[in-house]
Amino acid sequence: LLDAGSLLMSSAANTARIRTNIMRIAGAYGYQAELLVTHRALMLTLYDDEKDYFFSRLKRTSPHGANFRIVSGISRMSWSIVEEKWNLEQAKQELERLRTLPHYPRWIILFMVSLAGASFCRLAGGGSPDMLVAAIATCSGLIVRQETAKKSFNVYLCIFLAALVSSLISGLAVKLHAGTHPEYAFATSVLYLIPGIQLINSLSDLLDGNIMNGIVRGVNGLMISFSIALGMLCVIMIYDL
Repeated sequence: LLDAGSLLMSSAANTARIRTNIMRIAGAYGYQAELLVTHRALMLTLYDDEKDYFFSRLKRTSPHGANFRIVSGISRMSWSIVEEKWNLEQAKQELERLRTLPHYPRWIILFMVSLAGASFCRLAGGGSPDMLVAAIATCSGLIVRQETAKKSFNVYLCIFLAALVSSLISGLAVKLHAGTHPEYAFATSVLYLIPGIQLINSLSDLLDGNIMNGIVRGVNGLMISFSIALGMLCVIMIYDL
């Protein structure tokens, strides 16, 4: 249960989903559960009055990312446990399978995110040259973010450096007046860094009454936004835009 909850938390599930899945699985195995969910740890208590059984443990969660295949996979697993009467060994095997699911190849991620950056530029009104600049800037910034994350840099420093690199490339086009609307490329080249998931989960937690988790996630989203803005500000000062 703690492993499932930790995977959900590190895969960008909101607090209500984590609690619902854990309670569903615990109930299917005949236990009553109490769960405390914080941003960095889970505390679980299981008890069964008939068997006079009591269990309590705390588990720290791994760094947070986004993996909706794991979120949906654990949800399906919890229903399979309830409806198909999976035993504990089946649940453990499914959890291990979900944990080891491969990520998309790096080149696919770089290509698709770059394409998204170019598309945002087009939606803003940019022309083909501006879309190319936005795609190159997005790709370069994402590479920097990936490499700094591999070297265990502070997450906000990773975001700042990625925004700085993307803005340096797209800002150069603005400085040289290259393209039809280079300012659109400058504005959209950092959109891949926007913390949409964190802000959505923050609002969801606040509306569900999970105030502390909502505040923590909201502040995290604001810190990421500040890092992006700081990277762009540095480029504006460098190029005197």
